[in-house]
Amino acid sequence: MHDRFAPRLLLLFAVLLLASCAGTTSRPDVPIGTRATLALLETTDLHSNIRSYDYYQDQDDPSLGFERTATLIRQARAQYPNSLLFDAGDTIQGTALADYQALVAPPACGEELAMYRAMDALGYDGGTIGNHEFNYGLPFLAQVSDQPMRVDGVKERRCAGPGFPLVLANVFSTRDDRPIYPPWAVLERRLRLQLDGRTVEAPLRVGIIGFTPPTIMLWDRRNLAGKVYVKGLVEAARQFLPELRARGVDFVIAISHGGIDRRHYDPAMENANLYLAQEPGIDVLLLGHSHTAFPETGRNGRRRFADIDGVDDQRGFIHGKPAVMGNYWGKSLGVIELGLVRTAGGWAIDPAATHSQVRDIRLDDGSYVAPDAAIARLVEPVHEATRRHVATPIGDSDFALTSYFADVGDVSALQVVNAAQADHVRAYIAQNLPQYRDLPVVAAAAPFRSGFGGASDYTDVPAGPIAIRHAADLYLYPNTLTAVQVDGAALKRWLERSAERFNRIDPLRGEPQALVNRGFSGYNFDVIQNGISYEIDVTREVGARIRELRFQGRPVDPQQRFIVVTNNYRASGGGAFPGLDGSNIVWSAPEGNREVLIEWLRGHRHLTRAQDGADRNWHFTPVRTRGPVTFVSASGKLALAEAAGLHGISVLRDHGDGTSTYSIDLAATTH
Repeated sequence: MHDRFAPRLLLLFAVLLLASCAGTTSRPDVPIGTRATLALLETTDLHSNIRSYDYYQDQDDPSLGFERTATLIRQARAQYPNSLLFDAGDTIQGTALADYQALVAPPACGEELAMYRAMDALGYDGGTIGNHEFNYGLPFLAQVSDQPMRVDGVKERRCAGPGFPLVLANVFSTRDDRPIYPPWAVLERRLRLQLDGRTVEAPLRVGIIGFTPPTIMLWDRRNLAGKVYVKGLVEAARQFLPELRARGVDFVIAISHGGIDRRHYDPAMENANLYLAQEPGIDVLLLGHSHTAFPETGRNGRRRFADIDGVDDQRGFIHGKPAVMGNYWGKSLGVIELGLVRTAGGWAIDPAATHSQVRDIRLDDGSYVAPDAAIARLVEPVHEATRRHVATPIGDSDFALTSYFADVGDVSALQVVNAAQADHVRAYIAQNLPQYRDLPVVAAAAPFRSGFGGASDYTDVPAGPIAIRHAADLYLYPNTLTAVQVDGAALKRWLERSAERFNRIDPLRGEPQALVNRGFSGYNFDVIQNGISYEIDVTREVGARIRELRFQGRPVDPQQRFIVVTNNYRASGGGAFPGLDGSNIVWSAPEGNREVLIEWLRGHRHLTRAQDGADRNWHFTPVRTRGPVTFVSASGKLALAEAAGLHGISVLRDHGDGTSTYSIDLAATTH
């Protein structure tokens, strides 16, 4: 017996000796009380900004891009011997490159999507699905994420997908009432520790569970209705956390594509993580969707989460759970420095040794971290193919179409969108919907790029040739054309909601007053044209600002019926516009709004300001103010305002970051 086992014992002794000489051993018996640090790294809302590139302007943009976030990731890994990397969704949609791969040249089943290929180069540990992942439809999503969903219209097959697990607990197939993605996953990892002067490894079991906003059923109804349904975050968490915790995990990370909303919980809540954090089975939260940072860097002086009960916006905790939200477009990296302590039951989080932060690619001196050159090489073929595609000419213009002054009445970037939308629906109604032939058709469009992302985040189509990339600049999202029927009263309520874009102005105040409510997104500032005219009285309270509402010069009767052309997002309830919940849709077109615009531009070929950019159909109600009324836009653009026929606008100061504060004389807006 001794002779039989001797060779095996000698082999085991040799292995242990080699491991000892190498300085690393594997020891499951880590003493209780041993401490360790684990960095949780998070990206979110990348929106397929792989390169630091603006495809609409066809130029580099160092202020964004995963290739620069990759540099932050590598730096963090060098700092922390133990780290895990996750993504919180809205990953594969958002740029011309994303649209090219989804709509123009879709990858074959065996070809990995460019965004996922870039992420795999960094070795992600897990992720979840954001609301915009559903924009291209379930068949595309199932293919590129390698998820054989049991959903009608989707092939159950395996394709090239990301090399990390995607989890999603609150979206279910109507076919079998099961989640369309695995709701959770367990990650088996090893912690490197220093014990008694030696580097040893200890096992770590991490559970991850994913969530997306339940409002996808409104925003992407055309892709999801009848195929899937959703549950609220709290309800889904309570359904699946017990089985995840039963797997013996050390802690659970909720990767939730949503933000922090203090309002009362509702299962349909868009940003329900204040309540998800209260679930006892959740230990850490990785957030997104809101396109902001948590905790905030403080560089801009804002602390929007400071007065929410249960939220520590300095160290990054929600109801005692560490949390982070790493901003958007590859501008930042979320980092949770997680303090761990060994207990009899495994590893436990030590809140006192834990904190969160968001690291920006923009440095304190205004420069940016260098891009990771390996990322650019990985996606170079599709990057160049996208550039060639969006350079395809479709027309020309004798004026610039921009959104720098859309907040104060310039419609140059909106009028052509509304004209294209209205013309398309009029033609369809004339041939297919005789019951609506006598109703006026008007259209709504919003300035999607209105400065939220900084000085470069404006629509800017210069005078001259118009290419496909310019149409994508004018219409940013892959929405589909949708027409709704409303009466005059509902039309006014629609515009009242849009007018929430503005703060209430007190004419008697002598100090400067900001005109624009930065908490109200520019993509919700709908301008309705094609015969509609109105005033916005910003001295009045919300809900009572629209005055002189007219159609073709005549007052709009509250009972008068209209067909309003918009997009599927708005028609289905996106933006919380009163009366828009999908119930009054008269036609959901198969065509995208952008595709309709492209074909309209091709048909018209040549745009002139007089015909296509001068319909200043709304203005502020004239009022004199003691102090200046101000707004922020890109620097050096005053001549564009003057060319658009805007009056009473002047520059107050240049901020030195590409933006300036302008003032507007509200008494001069109709001149």
